[in-house]
Amino acid sequence: MVSTYLSYLSVTNNLSKTLSAVASKGAVANETAYYKENIGKVTTVDEFMDNYRLYSYAMKAYGLEDMTYAKAFMKKVLESDLSDSSSFANTLSDSRYTQFAAAFKFVGEDTAAQTDVQQGSLLDDYESSFDEETEATATETAYYDSTIDKVTSVDDFLGSSRLRNYVLKAFGLSTDYTSTSFLRNVLTSDVDDPDSFVNQLDDDVYVNLAKAFNFDTDGTAGDPVQGDDQKSQVESMYAISVSTFASSSVGDAYTTYFEDTIGNITSVADLMADDKLVAYLRTAYGLSDSDPDNYISAALKSSSLATAIGLSDLHDAFNFDSDGELADGTTAQTSDQTSETTAAFSENYVTSIDSWIDDSVDNYKSRFADVTSIDDFLTSNADDDDDDNDDDAELWQMALRAFGIGSSEVTKTQFRKILESDPDDPSSYVNQLNDDRFTALRASFNFGSDGNTLVPLLAMSQSVIDDFVADYKENKIRYLTGTEATDASDAADTEMTYFNTQMATLKTASDVLADDRLVNLMLVAKGIDPDDVTDNELEKMFASDPDDPESYVSSLSDNRFAEIVASFNFDTDGNLSADQEGTVQQRGDVLETVNNYIRQTLESDQGDSNTGVRLALYFERKAPTISSAYDILGDDALYEFFTTTFGLSSYVSNMDVDKQADMITSFIDIDDLGDPDKVQDLIKRFTAMYDVSNGTTTSSAVTIMSGGATSISADTLLAVAQLKSS
Repeated sequence: MVSTYLSYLSVTNNLSKTLSAVASKGAVANETAYYKENIGKVTTVDEFMDNYRLYSYAMKAYGLEDMTYAKAFMKKVLESDLSDSSSFANTLSDSRYTQFAAAFKFVGEDTAAQTDVQQGSLLDDYESSFDEETEATATETAYYDSTIDKVTSVDDFLGSSRLRNYVLKAFGLSTDYTSTSFLRNVLTSDVDDPDSFVNQLDDDVYVNLAKAFNFDTDGTAGDPVQGDDQKSQVESMYAISVSTFASSSVGDAYTTYFEDTIGNITSVADLMADDKLVAYLRTAYGLSDSDPDNYISAALKSSSLATAIGLSDLHDAFNFDSDGELADGTTAQTSDQTSETTAAFSENYVTSIDSWIDDSVDNYKSRFADVTSIDDFLTSNADDDDDDNDDDAELWQMALRAFGIGSSEVTKTQFRKILESDPDDPSSYVNQLNDDRFTALRASFNFGSDGNTLVPLLAMSQSVIDDFVADYKENKIRYLTGTEATDASDAADTEMTYFNTQMATLKTASDVLADDRLVNLMLVAKGIDPDDVTDNELEKMFASDPDDPESYVSSLSDNRFAEIVASFNFDTDGNLSADQEGTVQQRGDVLETVNNYIRQTLESDQGDSNTGVRLALYFERKAPTISSAYDILGDDALYEFFTTTFGLSSYVSNMDVDKQADMITSFIDIDDLGDPDKVQDLIKRFTAMYDVSNGTTTSSAVTIMSGGATSISADTLLAVAQLKSS
């Protein structure tokens, strides 16, 4: 008769080939194909358990075949929240139940309008946009200031789109629809000729534009093309026009504009026609947004009305008659009055932009916590009754600003259509806009076509991330105790946090493979030494399809690599894809379940011929996961392996549990179970002792290994254990 050890070797010498042979058997292949094809259709625990083929397949895969009948019990296992230490599965001492529960996601993934990473990135961009705007304004103004003096003709000026657009923005004119020929006619008009082109337009904006330059009617530039006052006025107008927030530089620009312009005002009507001047006075004299502009015109004309509406200071700062005109020889303001007005503006103009930005960011975080739909997002400020937050930016407008999109470019309706769009559909609304800003905006949120929140698409689904980090920590501290265990646990926590955070930021397989910390964690989590795998091998693995049995990663003898690749939501091009996400089981979990089923079938088939081979195979598989003697005591098959290996009487099971644990550690150094060579030594001893116990062989070698006896009595062992513990 062939010895148990030789039978074991015949299976394990080419384990990959052996497993492939098992997988190709008719019944196994049929059940596996059925499982792969149908597990993705399941959405509830009841559906899963009512489908006996699926349910029994999974139960066998995780070594729970003998519990298939206990559906009520297993339902509680599957519905357990493994993140809760008090959940049903976590209270069971047998780790097979937590492994089974971890392989399925019936508890479900959490939906979120934004992940922490998405929100953090958006708010960082939002905050940065203010500095970027200030820098951009300064850059354009510096260019204009140094270049405009070099202009020698109107055509020279109009030929520079950068100069031309700067001036158009300064005067609030369209850079897209204002023609150069029209501008030429304006700039070469004689503003003193009532019949000139610009005066025939009857629009003060164009008259002021013509006055800002010294072009002759033939298009040649005067010397200079702009005087200092003209240049200063245009530059201040530009700063005011392009600014979207209050800042000290914008406040200075407003004051410069006011000082340059107020001397040219000859009536209240002139003043009220200039939006910038009106805005300046509103700030200087404390008018609220709800106060109409005619408060200003009324106060400028009438002292009694000004007093009645609390604007007597405004009235006293100007010299208009009751008809809104100026008396001969009188200016709108004296220099002292102008100084008083600019001082009032400086006092009232809010330049604490940093504080305002911080408040807006805090407001965004606070309100966004309650967002579960696009409706919530778009109305989050409007529904607020807290008057203290009335000045906070609208959340959706903050999002637009973060991506460099002006609030006037998109309506709320369009914004909604963007967020409802399918980013993977080339014909969706957002993709038809053909604007990277809008696609980036869409990618920053997780809303479905129905407007409700979705589970975020990550490089690795959150439940799978949780499994990886938990396995990583378990493997890092498995054989450690005391201070070593504490230090290793703290170090593992650091890596776990890093892994969790980074997985929310990665978009390609290359991103993952470029980070050694991520690679090390995922390999260690699967019990693989990172030093045993090259970067080139990993690249080939992630470029292959784990669902294709002929692919590179599927052809490897170690199926853990295929399980790792399948755990990511990447396609074979290495790009993030929702197509790779599973339902109640992610791809990696499906593959692991299938691999477990085939391994369980192999062990079961071998057990039909020789129970010893089955126990040896089982021990080989479980040894790396054993953390203490109690793991052996809690597993009947491992316990049988142990007692057989050391020729112990079955009566030892009657001993006190702690005494049994002491006995196990007196025979086996648990740390050795992480060493494949020492595991093989134990398997050799087991198979020899198994053959002795079953009358297969009585070689001298076996006699030596067994100490010349086939068993040790329970009484003797009890005495030894008591002596050891005393």
